[in-house]
Amino acid sequence: MLNSLLAPQTGDAKTKSIRDTITRPALPASIDNSVLAALPVKDFRRLLLGLEAVRLEFGTVLYQPGDIIRHVYFPVDALISLLTLADGRHPLEVGLVGSEGMLGVPLLLGHDASPVRALIQGSGEAWRIPAARFMKEFRLSPTLQKELYLYTYALLAQVSQTAGCNRFHVVEKRLARWLLMTQDRVKSDHFHLTHEFLGDMLGVRRVGVTKAAQALLKRSLISYSRGNILVLDRKGLEAAACQCYEVVRNLHEVHRREYKQAE
Repeated sequence: MLNSLLAPQTGDAKTKSIRDTITRPALPASIDNSVLAALPVKDFRRLLLGLEAVRLEFGTVLYQPGDIIRHVYFPVDALISLLTLADGRHPLEVGLVGSEGMLGVPLLLGHDASPVRALIQGSGEAWRIPAARFMKEFRLSPTLQKELYLYTYALLAQVSQTAGCNRFHVVEKRLARWLLMTQDRVKSDHFHLTHEFLGDMLGVRRVGVTKAAQALLKRSLISYSRGNILVLDRKGLEAAACQCYEVVRNLHEVHRREYKQAE
């Protein structure tokens, strides 16, 4: 229903800033973001006036810790990694943001500064809106408020579960969990990631990632070559992952169903 509001646009103009590089592609054929797709037509029509479609490129840092949040992002098929920095240098992933949510949650809690580094982990499209315009629309839309409070709860659960997972579970299970979460958000069986990058995501040395990837490779769950990962056996990968993946996924789905039933 909302897709009919998306008027086609063209253009490949590029804009650059210190912290992010984006291109402006044609508008996506569909919304493909769970939060935006849940809005009533009138709310989305108003929000659309401030939204722009952007392409986020792998490796781009959108926020650093302490940066003022000037834009809110609703990923379509892009993947954003939330990283905490130990000693200000060593990154460790504490959360993932994809088409299920948005980047800019601190604004909902009354803070305009980012507590984490937000890094584009998977290139793709997203919707972007200036923070001030977003907060205006947020206050006007009870549905947007409910959807984002629901998402914030799920994101906090993901962050806390990830912290426990990184502390107690072996690398192979953590890698399987991480690959499943990535696959869910990029909507693809194939993605490009180096061992070094995965080491930062999981908080382990490159040799640890190599051993874990080789174990999954030997079980024919994935294929891996020069940074290109292909998921071969989704069900097998789910069996190889720790329960943290299922806990976070189910938590989000259960609360979304409860919210829909309460409407």
